[in-house]
Amino acid sequence: MTAEVAFGIGDIGAIEDHWLGSARRVVSPNANDRPTDEISAVVLHGISLPPGEFGGEAIERLFTNTLEPDAHPAFPAIASLRVSAHLLIRRDGECVQFVSFDRRAWHAGKSRWRDAERPGQEQMREGLNDFTIGIELEGTDERAYREVQYRTLAAVLRTLIARYPAITAERIIGHALIAPLRKTDPGPAFDWAYLRRCLTEIV
Repeated sequence: MTAEVAFGIGDIGAIEDHWLGSARRVVSPNANDRPTDEISAVVLHGISLPPGEFGGEAIERLFTNTLEPDAHPAFPAIASLRVSAHLLIRRDGECVQFVSFDRRAWHAGKSRWRDAERPGQEQMREGLNDFTIGIELEGTDERAYREVQYRTLAAVLRTLIARYPAITAERIIGHALIAPLRKTDPGPAFDWAYLRRCLTEIV
């Protein structure tokens, strides 16, 4: 069975104890308790390590604090970072989960977002790690993401929406939106319109 079939749409599994059943689990130490029980949005990211290269263990090593600084010229600047995401969706559609969804992963950094769905409350919110789920897509700003990644992402998002009803399709946002002066991911190559179509398909 190919990875595209194994991890494709419709084969995501249930969420149990805030872990996605079908995901390969690689626990990151870079997480802590959320300040409240709110889980109400998803932030999409793009990542490749080494930059522009796919496959290998570098992303998992970064998120588990085991990246060797001398393994690549790009690594000394990032090896000491303490970062994580809840999920990584690789180029073949495989899901890797680093942090349980009820915990705060360290993915958004310094961030701000106008939350229009908070009538009567402060709408400009900071510290989006507090209430979001972070999903990394293996890719770059310039290179097209793969069909199987969109399909897997859509299936994951539908599962998250079913489990955490405060998440809606309108509350799925890109890293660039919440940190526009620092970040550009998931980048111009990410097809938001196609993701929306995948989300609305009957499966």
